[in-house]
Amino acid sequence: MAVPVAIFVAVSRNNVIGRDGDMPWRLSTDLKRFKAMTLGKPMVVGRKTLDSFGGKPLPGRPHVVVTRNRDLSVEGVETAASLEQAISRAREIAAATGAGEVGILGGGEIYAKAIDLADRLYVTHVEADIADGDTMFPAIDPTVYEKIEEIFVPAGERDSFATRFAVYSRRSMPK
Repeated sequence: MAVPVAIFVAVSRNNVIGRDGDMPWRLSTDLKRFKAMTLGKPMVVGRKTLDSFGGKPLPGRPHVVVTRNRDLSVEGVETAASLEQAISRAREIAAATGAGEVGILGGGEIYAKAIDLADRLYVTHVEADIADGDTMFPAIDPTVYEKIEEIFVPAGERDSFATRFAVYSRRSMPK
């Protein structure tokens, strides 16, 4: 069986995930959970998302970047010409390292394609509407994904907003 693919995303009530190349909130509590859930797992990201990380991969996670730039060379990062190639390579890495799943970290274009391929969604629903966002997350189709877990997380002192962390599982295998 293929290594499962999971999307990790924080999204506002009106489906915003980004503004001006960054997230429009600070969620320290969520970032701690994200780190714990993704350490050691291969991550698939778009080039703009890699740029939002300061042009470097997140520590402790192999990265495969989807890019048209064949000359992109960043230490600790592999490149792929398509999302499908990136997922295939990330699955190879996961199988070789014993990681239980592959993570998709965005951005918007990657998520729009990956939502049709993912087995699981880890979604931080940010309790806010962001009026000036420029990057969106696609709607989660309840006929495709079933919410299997949800917890409310009040805003801590280093969080811009309260959140609801939800896990969605694909109702049937992806095509």
